[in-house]
Amino acid sequence: MATMTRAQLAEAVYEQVGLSRNESADLVESVFDEIGESLVRGDTVKISSFGSFYVREKGTRMGRNPKTGDEVPILPRRVLVFRPSHVLKDLINRALSKTPSAG
Repeated sequence: MATMTRAQLAEAVYEQVGLSRNESADLVESVFDEIGESLVRGDTVKISSFGSFYVREKGTRMGRNPKTGDEVPILPRRVLVFRPSHVLKDLINRALSKTPSAG
């Protein structure tokens, strides 16, 4: 399984949009910065045909140490959630249905 990096995203912008490599890298960084700042403020970030990012508050709960079995409190925290759009889900499922099954 491959991983897409910021550098690869910037390279794709360079190849497809025609900005310089530096401008492409700056554009990718600007987009990520804006998404991050919006999430820190508690805003939802919706990207059409891709999905939504939002921050969810999780309350205090009791957990269990798997080694000892002791109950331990888990403190409240904020977690980042991504919910893909139906367009993205359909695209992924179509791509999976076209790949030959292993076995």
